[in-house]
Amino acid sequence: MTLQAPTHISNYIGGNFQAPLSGKYIDNINPATGEVYGQIPDSNEQDVQAAYEAAAAAFPAWSKTSAEERFKVLNRIAELIDANLDSLALAETNDNGKPLWLSMNVDIPRASSNFRFFATGLIHFSTDSHHMEDKAINYTLRQPIGVVGCISPWNLPLYLFTWKIAPALATGNCVVAKPSEVTPMTSYLLSVICKEAGLPDGVLNIIHGAGPNCGSAIVKHPNIKAISFTGSTRAGKDIASIAAPMFKKISLELGGKNPNIIFDDCNWEKMMRTTVQSSFANQGQICLCGSRILIQETIYEKFKEEFIAKVKKLTVGDPLNEASKQGAVVSKLHFDKVMSCIELAKQEGGRILLGGNAIHPEERCVNGYFIEPTIIEGLGANCRTNMEEIFGPVVTLQSFKTEEEALALANASDYGLSATIWTQDITRANRIAAKVYSGIIWVNCWLLRDLRTPFGGFKNSGVGREGGWEAMRFFTEPKNVCIEL
Repeated sequence: MTLQAPTHISNYIGGNFQAPLSGKYIDNINPATGEVYGQIPDSNEQDVQAAYEAAAAAFPAWSKTSAEERFKVLNRIAELIDANLDSLALAETNDNGKPLWLSMNVDIPRASSNFRFFATGLIHFSTDSHHMEDKAINYTLRQPIGVVGCISPWNLPLYLFTWKIAPALATGNCVVAKPSEVTPMTSYLLSVICKEAGLPDGVLNIIHGAGPNCGSAIVKHPNIKAISFTGSTRAGKDIASIAAPMFKKISLELGGKNPNIIFDDCNWEKMMRTTVQSSFANQGQICLCGSRILIQETIYEKFKEEFIAKVKKLTVGDPLNEASKQGAVVSKLHFDKVMSCIELAKQEGGRILLGGNAIHPEERCVNGYFIEPTIIEGLGANCRTNMEEIFGPVVTLQSFKTEEEALALANASDYGLSATIWTQDITRANRIAAKVYSGIIWVNCWLLRDLRTPFGGFKNSGVGREGGWEAMRFFTEPKNVCIEL
């Protein structure tokens, strides 16, 4: 098969590619050029209802399909993603603005890994049994929920879309899924792949549209019994306020304001190389980026000088150019938000050490949404710049003297998704890791992910965990059976 990105995207409902029932569409804009290059459905509750009905009709057969057969289909999807790497990566870059080399090396390979991981995981997914001496045996059944909703963000479009869909399908559920309306293309192409792979009609339904009309209709639907959402904390609060009174299962992976804690005994070269990456990868548009860099006072000036020098070398430009290390941010709306956050930092007394400006690359990208990698110092822990998620190529520097001060700074945020600790003292590393209020801790590394591990955060960073058995447990209901001996 040959994948091609169309100018008009269709919804995928019941195995059919169809227009939105309202006949309305939304412009799809390439953030690197600022130009409209396609149209996507502006779906509403009628489309959601049609998708639900298709999923409900498919559920009885899919839920009874053997693990081996489900494995074959999901693994075939992974194979087709790999076979279409070039087309999918180009579509992701044109939709999102990230460098093509990043889509090629991270986003698309991870999407196929998600399907392959959960395809194999479903074969090994086991349940518990408990022997009550001579009285009884208890065993637990893990049964699919039914029709579930998966809503994913724009920063890692296919990567995070598949992260939700794959475990839901593996555990026997049928899915109504909505990608971000800002980056819909690879999700549409996934529907083409699923059709080719032989996924039964109605098992996966992908509908496109804005959050208020389309996403909200999924959350409100009385018969969609679980919602897995990744996105902003604000949207997560709205979803929880609707879903919780309806007693839906919810998994919310929300924002982060992650500390990168650097002690003076760190492996300097590795720390510096990784900190540049963890600060500005994907234009800082990863919920795991270390946006608050905390540096021990004894090495603060040395770190600042070298960090600025290395970040200066990050070429910002056309994402199709192999030399570009940074591409465009995802949209004009997000561009304006990030630029306003930089202005706020100045008003709060922050000193811009590097960047802080929009960039207008030549030729086709002159009207694109590009921002210089930005480094700010001189702000306290409790200012808005250090408390609120910016989600762009912006980091702040803060110094600390002691472990206690480092912990206080790290834990000052209302978020608690991830943290990175740099030290050669393993005792200190364990001590700090235990006391930082974050769901994911990296020691002397960043973004090293084992798909078997639980993923999620504390505080305003979300509810529940994804990944490994955690995801497969979320998409199933446990039923205990007690048999008296």
